Order: sequence, then C-alpha cells, then structure tokens
Amino acid sequence: MRRLRDPQHGCSWDKAQTLESLAPYVLEEAHEVVAAIDSGDRVNLCEELGDLLLQVVFQAQIASEQGWFSFEDVAAAIVAKLERRHPHVFGDTTDLTPAEVEQRWELIKAEEKRAKGEVSEGLLDGVAAGMPAWVRARKLQKKAAEVGFDWPSTQQVMDKLHEEVEELAIVLGKDADAEEDELGDVMFVLANLARHRHLDPETALRRSNDKFVRRFRYIEDSRRQQHVPWEALTLEQMEAWWQQAKVLEKVEPR
Repeated sequence: MRRLRDPQHGCSWDKAQTLESLAPYVLEEAHEVVAAIDSGDRVNLCEELGDLLLQVVFQAQIASEQGWFSFEDVAAAIVAKLERRHPHVFGDTTDLTPAEVEQRWELIKAEEKRAKGEVSEGLLDGVAAGMPAWVRARKLQKKAAEVGFDWPSTQQVMDKLHEEVEELAIVLGKDADAEEDELGDVMFVLANLARHRHLDPETALRRSNDKFVRRFRYIEDSRRQQHVPWEALTLEQMEAWWQQAKVLEKVEPR
C-alpha cells in the first residue's frame, strides 16, 4: 500500500483516495463478507475478508501519512483492548459464563470511557448515531431494557406492533411525513420483536430478500419457457407462478 500511494511512482487512483472517499467501500466490502458467509462459499469468504482487510490497510496508510497512527498502531490497539476486556483469560479473574463476560465487557468499556474523560450523561449516549438503523434500534432497546424499560412479554410487543400498524394505516395517503414517521415506528417495534425472540432483523430481512429473488427467478424462467413477453403477462399469471415457486420450495428445500 505504501508503494501504491507513493507520490512519484504510485497509482494515480490510490493516491487520490481519502478517508472519506473510501468510506463507502468499507461498507460495501463488509456487506460482501456477510453475503459470502450467508452463501456458505468459504473460498469466496477468504477473498472477501481480504478485500475488507485491504480497506483497513488503506485507511491506516492514509492516517500514517498524516502522522496520526499506523497499521501497527491499529493492531496493537485491538490486542490491548482484547486483553483488557478478557481478564478471565489474560488476568486473574475466574472463568465466567457468556452472560457474565458480556456484562463485564460493558463495565470495562464504561471504565475505559471514563478514563478518557468521555463521561456520558445519558444511558443511550454510547449508542453511535452512525450505526445502521436496525443495529442502532436493537442497541437502544437493549440499553433501555437494562434499567427495566421494556415489555415483559413477546405478546405485549406483538400488541404494540398491531397498534403501530393501525396508526400507519390511518395516515396512508394523507401525509407523507406522517407516513414515514409511522412506518419508522412499525420498524422500531419489529426490531424490538426480533430482540425479544433473539433474532437478528438484518439476517431475517436478508433471508426474505433471497426468498424474493428465488421466487421471482421462477417467474422469469416460467415466462421464458412459455415464450410470453412481459407486457402480455397479467398480475394473476405472475402470482400463480409465484405460488408454484412456494410449493416447489417446500418439496425441494434450498
């Protein structure tokens, strides 16, 4: 990477990049890693992890050129953090259950923030605003639940979901801003439902996306086999093929 960024002999594209210009690639490569994990393709996973690592190396090289920190500093920092937050492995603390490890991790994390002078006034201050919305919703709800602000049962979350869906239905077609607001409330409750059921909403939605792709491809294949142009297809015919795809999935699981 130093050679690629060399002012005289480096690559013009690599030399032109900044932390900001590379930020979208960090997200893109992270998503491709997740896609490789979901697909079960271990060879592709190896390649995608390399692409993601490249983004870390790239960012660190730019930072090093500015005198901020180096790749070695990045590696040393995460090693030190892992050692601090695993006293039951690297220290004298006795072995802990997974739940105790998670609780202690948060306590140590809070101590680290206090040591840096990053004292939060609110319980939710530590939940970064830049997180993906699904992830942030889950973390906000988890933090609130730690002090008892949570529905005791899944059924109560379901009742709240029905309430929010009804409120969304009331504003549909009347006020775009209100629609967005109410839709957000529905999605926030869905994130809470996923948390209550120990499910990941992002994973659940990816599965539904993949399901949609499989079934729509069946529609495309059926259309080609029967030589029917798109403009001649009715919604009823496409729905019939969609239902056939659902039946086939049950007979021939993916």
